[in-house]
Amino acid sequence: MDLRTAVYNAARDGKLQLLQKLLSGRSREELDELTGEVAGGGTPLLIAARYGHLDVVEYLVDRCGASVEAGGSVHFDGETIEGAPPLWAASAAGHLDVVRSLLRRGASVNRTTRTNSTPLRAACFDGHLEVVRYLVGEHQADLEVANRHGHTCLMISCYKGHREIARYLLEQGAQVNRRSAKGNTALHDCAESGSLEILQLLLGCKARMERDGYGMTPLLAASVTGHTNIVEYLIQEHCCPTSREAAVEALELLGATYVDKKRDLLGALKHWRRAMELRHQGGEYLPKPEPPQLVLAYDYSREVNTTEELEALITDPDEMRMQALLIRERILGPSHPDTSYYIRYRGAVYADSGNFERCIRLWKYALDMQQSNLEPLSPMTASSFLSFAELFSYVLQDRAAKGSLGTQIGFADLMGVLTKGVREVERALQLPKEPGDSAQFTKALAIILHLLYLLEKVECTPSQEHLKHQTVYRLLKCAPRGKNGFTPLHMAVDKDTTKVGRYPVGIFPSLHVVKVLLDCGADPDSRDFDNNTPLHIAAQNNCPAIMNALMEAGAHMDATNAFKKTAYELLDEKLLARGTMQPFNYVTLQCLAARALDRNKIPYKGFIPEELEAFIELH
Repeated sequence: MDLRTAVYNAARDGKLQLLQKLLSGRSREELDELTGEVAGGGTPLLIAARYGHLDVVEYLVDRCGASVEAGGSVHFDGETIEGAPPLWAASAAGHLDVVRSLLRRGASVNRTTRTNSTPLRAACFDGHLEVVRYLVGEHQADLEVANRHGHTCLMISCYKGHREIARYLLEQGAQVNRRSAKGNTALHDCAESGSLEILQLLLGCKARMERDGYGMTPLLAASVTGHTNIVEYLIQEHCCPTSREAAVEALELLGATYVDKKRDLLGALKHWRRAMELRHQGGEYLPKPEPPQLVLAYDYSREVNTTEELEALITDPDEMRMQALLIRERILGPSHPDTSYYIRYRGAVYADSGNFERCIRLWKYALDMQQSNLEPLSPMTASSFLSFAELFSYVLQDRAAKGSLGTQIGFADLMGVLTKGVREVERALQLPKEPGDSAQFTKALAIILHLLYLLEKVECTPSQEHLKHQTVYRLLKCAPRGKNGFTPLHMAVDKDTTKVGRYPVGIFPSLHVVKVLLDCGADPDSRDFDNNTPLHIAAQNNCPAIMNALMEAGAHMDATNAFKKTAYELLDEKLLARGTMQPFNYVTLQCLAARALDRNKIPYKGFIPEELEAFIELH
């Protein structure tokens, strides 16, 4: 263990005497070095503040000159907080004595983490009322500094259900109708957390019932999360005026939540009965809007419109589940994440029962919805693609094990998702920012390659084979790049492409996928950011068969990477196939001439065509 780590561990464990032994007699430069940030672990002062070791905190500041403002990484509730100052850590953990000490020693009360979270917000998050009172009452901490998502201290205290903190912040003048980046207010946070008492406090402070960025009111937010107490309170005319239509939608949406989230069909029916009564109240029927079209994924179900139709649902649980999906799509709309989420959830339930056909229909419908309404490569869309790949892999394995008795899956199913995957890559590349270094983009490319891997396992006609090649050509035409500048061909020869999710799908390197990519025009001499060709990556993964396929397609065996290594030099010397590979069989006179120019430092730029310059640089 090195000295810096020993200092950090002593601070973490509150071992003051050991710390003094390690640091006493050190020069200023040595102290600055030893009390600096440990890789991935923050500073000794930060970790001492995190665990409330007051004597260690004061020793590090007073005797060692540790900066009270130096931020670092600290772990809370399973998350790593980047750029957290010591005051933030002490506030988040509720160590009031450390908070006092740091502020007396000059810590800034409003200094934030990288996500713009203040010490006050940290104390509000975990419910440390005394710390909140001290930061605001004694040091005038700013109540309105919002984090990167626009969430204020009042919002987070409402969401976490900390009633006394919310009350105190309101007494201190917190803005009750402040909006986050997505348009929600503290009322929305109360509705989502189910805290009726805080909601009443907010309404008493003139909180307004407004819609967020998804068009959701606090009433609908309570319905989505299943907080019946909030819904009941808000639809009562005497405490918070609500229109009949708003009350009906809230009850219908609450019933859908009871179906899908609480799995309580009788409870759902009770709320839907009340909604139906309100629709027919006073003899004036409040009609539901006509759907633009019936949906195959929902088995062409229609929403019920009469009491008789509603009561008949009790004999058909599956139809009740379709009603819940219809209601949620009508009220929340296709852009709300919950709409597609519960469609996918219902599909997963069907898959668990062996009804894969129904699952695939629902998941395709949800994927279409996501691609039409969400940003390219949104986490939800990426999750949908991965779920498809894992499902298809499972079904194909099941069929291989059971033969004709296994579940059948066709070319059209796989091809449909592959096409949507390529479309998602095209959408991502149309964005102004470059997605190449995005982990999500790399994952999307990997899933496409896994789908290509699975397509080998289903029979297809010549016209279907042509369609597959057209789709792969579309992908290659985009020139997408994953991690470290990997092309799809680089990824197809890399074993890391195998690890795409929790469950196994395809196995890489894959000779079949390599051949499909090459047949569709993939460049065998493309370069990643380290100047590796696919041949180099195949060599690093010890795949002679794939290397031969690449060389047959024209890959240059003598091409060097950024470290002046050829692919042959990267092959494991113990590999038997290495001895059978003859690099010179693939070296042309042109290659030898290019290497001679480079080896003898003969100037050539500007004297020969650009195509020849590129050829020489390849070597």
